[in-house]
Amino acid sequence: MTIGIPREIKTGETRVATTPAICRRLTALGARVLVEKHAGVRAGFTDAGYRAAGATIIASAERLWRSADVILKVKEPLPEEFERIQPGRTIFTYLHLAAAPELARELVRKNVLGIAYETVESPDGTLPLLKPMSQIAGRLATQVGAHYLESQVGGTGVLLGGVPGVAPAHVVVLGAGNAGAHAARIAAGMGARVTVLDLDSHKLDVLDSEYHGRVVTLQASPANIGHAVAEADLVIGAVLVPGARAPVVVTERMVRSMRPGSVIVDIAIDQGGCVETIRATSHQEPTFVKHGVIHYAVPNMPAMVGRTATLALTQATEPFVATLAERGLERALTENRGLARGINTRAGRIVNPTIARLLGDHGELATN
Repeated sequence: MTIGIPREIKTGETRVATTPAICRRLTALGARVLVEKHAGVRAGFTDAGYRAAGATIIASAERLWRSADVILKVKEPLPEEFERIQPGRTIFTYLHLAAAPELARELVRKNVLGIAYETVESPDGTLPLLKPMSQIAGRLATQVGAHYLESQVGGTGVLLGGVPGVAPAHVVVLGAGNAGAHAARIAAGMGARVTVLDLDSHKLDVLDSEYHGRVVTLQASPANIGHAVAEADLVIGAVLVPGARAPVVVTERMVRSMRPGSVIVDIAIDQGGCVETIRATSHQEPTFVKHGVIHYAVPNMPAMVGRTATLALTQATEPFVATLAERGLERALTENRGLARGINTRAGRIVNPTIARLLGDHGELATN
């Protein structure tokens, strides 16, 4: 098996899909590893380090994509990469097809086996490859929100933790999963007044027990969300439906109710976002203002900490990639049910039922 590691081209992306240490393991298992020149530099990994681990450095992205059986990436292929996708090959990466119908059509058209990090499962049904990036994005969301509340960048001028005699900022977190829980942790640690809303009462119970009432937990009803958002200095959207488009839980009317200079950070933007007024931004232009509210929606937030994010991601993906290298594609997918759950496209069809329902029936998608 030949595994190709291209350089990520998404704006501001600094992560890489594998490290020299993991390359060494893959080559020891008999795989041939191709790494595009400078693919790991922004995460602190040199070409020399990959060579020493047994990888071959490839100067041309086109040649790497042509030569690899399996393309291992961090972010989904962008339109400018579509022509590099080879028919019948395998791509293992974050795909987020619910928010990327054009990519879904391209994978279907080229009979690509598309395995999505975000739908690979552990035996207990959790999402091990989504977890580390959700944790990082959650922690960053609070940091980013605190920055954009500053007066010099157009915010309300509210210090997240306040000072003695002056109230702290009110941070509202929508969703108590991995991203939301970590956003709440950082916000509470910085001294903010924190409210977390979720539909899952068990998740709220866990947060209530952990913070002993220092974090307010509420059921995520439209009335509760509307009231909390109107009072918020910072709203963090961390709503996840695995594999599906994020539901819109913050309406434009709710955004209008916020104070000018308040901030929204929508972590769910990879899956379309959970705020009605949101649209994807980039590290180059991370924010826009609508109804006086600062909106931040960078899909690849963890690239802000490329070294940490790469190490966190690759230690999660390593067991699955090693299984592919050791067992071969078909055997690995047959024996590892959690890895097989990651398959989104195969043999010219969308096989993930959630995405298939969202994007249309298989035949229509394959021919349009």
